[in-house]
Amino acid sequence: MSRQDFDSNLILVQDIMTKAIISVNTETTVFQVAKMMEQGGIGAVLVKKDGHLSGIITDRDYATKIVSHNLPSDTPVEKIMSSPLITINYDESISAAAKRMTSKKIRKLAVTDNGKIIGLITSTDLVTQLTK
Repeated sequence: MSRQDFDSNLILVQDIMTKAIISVNTETTVFQVAKMMEQGGIGAVLVKKDGHLSGIITDRDYATKIVSHNLPSDTPVEKIMSSPLITINYDESISAAAKRMTSKKIRKLAVTDNGKIIGLITSTDLVTQLTK
């Protein structure tokens, strides 16, 4: 697909989302999550509460919530996670994803299928698609 052929209303979230979901429980420490992110080369981990994905912790949370408030490394992720998860359906356009990210001032969206989280889409995914 050339840039001239690019139409962000025709490309769907499911076409570019990441299907691998990494999650932790609410008691996991921010240090443990930081190590997971470093080792996995990832920028976000989903958080499970009572068996359901209910929040997200991102690399940005470390700067805005942990470092700026000088929280200890054994702080449970539940204390800093962003919740509720902001989602988008897998069959929506990437243009809709970009608009939701912009309006919510976030960089990552959980992707759903009938209410079940099946992946993540990030602002990096959108930019990568634009450069193809």
